[in-house]
Amino acid sequence: MHTDKNGQAVTVGDRVRLLVTSDVFTDLQSGNEGIVTRFDDLHTMFVDWETGSTLGLVPGEDEFIVVA
Repeated sequence: MHTDKNGQAVTVGDRVRLLVTSDVFTDLQSGNEGIVTRFDDLHTMFVDWETGSTLGLVPGEDEFIVVA
């Protein structure tokens, strides 16, 4: 099961808000939102961000919350 910073379950189709990313090369910023599109075998969560990015989030390194 995939969960956000608050322990809420995350599934494909959920809207998430980025809090912190460890990726120093991304243009994403805290507060950006997007829709979860898939998870891979390493539990990376891929997101279609409103900015146009498709950067995946890494559990334990990146922080995000599910937006109701």
